[in-house]
Amino acid sequence: MKASKGKAPPEIEAVAAVTERLAVLLAAGVPPVSAWGYLGETASSGVVRQVADAAARGEAVPRALAAAAAASPPDVADAWRGLAAAWFVATESGAPLAQSLRALAGSFRSLGQTQRDLAVALAGPAATARMVMALPVVGVLFGMGLGFNTLRTLFTTLPGLACLGAGALLMVAGIRWNRRMIRAATPKDRTPGLAIDLMAVAMSGGGSIERARMLLAKARGRFLTGTAAESRMVDDVLRLAQRAGVPAAQLLRSEAAARRRNARSEGQRSAASLAVRLMIPLGICVLPAFMLVGVAPLLLAIVTSTFSTLT
Repeated sequence: MKASKGKAPPEIEAVAAVTERLAVLLAAGVPPVSAWGYLGETASSGVVRQVADAAARGEAVPRALAAAAAASPPDVADAWRGLAAAWFVATESGAPLAQSLRALAGSFRSLGQTQRDLAVALAGPAATARMVMALPVVGVLFGMGLGFNTLRTLFTTLPGLACLGAGALLMVAGIRWNRRMIRAATPKDRTPGLAIDLMAVAMSGGGSIERARMLLAKARGRFLTGTAAESRMVDDVLRLAQRAGVPAAQLLRSEAAARRRNARSEGQRSAASLAVRLMIPLGICVLPAFMLVGVAPLLLAIVTSTFSTLT
């Protein structure tokens, strides 16, 4: 998940824009190779230009997309590979490519909104973690502002060096602990609902369920990772559709949308919980480090100054 200083939109939204433009061009009757060529002429994304060049040489678009996405950040690479998988499934199943890409663009935009919401939710806890890490330095500067040479006490006396070493160890432990907690709160599934969307695309081609399963398995093996849980959801939805005698594609799209909503809610809950749990390393590591580096040298400097005056 990437958002520079909380202002730049998630990069997956750029993938959504490319996907939607492809859908519009294809719906207007533009051949796929020409559609990629038009996008490649003005694209800022290196992936689009590489795929446009590969398509012009006659290479398969899904394979070119997967290869070009390898150099992208993980969340963006997953989106490009999702586009590759959707292109593969739609062309192999006979599903309308433009319609499939338009639906996929909507899914990507929903994922982008989820990433935006989570970035906002995590911004507060992350900023708090960075701020409290500066407390020991503030303590040292505060002591110097009061007229006591706390830096000399820290670096030239045995008690000061002991405080400095212990405080540094506690700060390193606190920083690592904070980073580990923030990583744990970041969602691991960067494209929730994608495998379910792909099955909906495969079913839209009018083929059998067995063929749709085969295409999804191929797409997973070539382009996707970590979709085993969604494959089980696909099986549940297909069984429901068969029992009810209703088209499976709409049920699948509804299930994919529900999975994205659940992922957004879970991420927000995780971020809210993180704001509380970050108080643990604050109390165990950062505040003791502040006492050792910021307060203890000040007290030592006061005591030393007092004894010097008396003698």
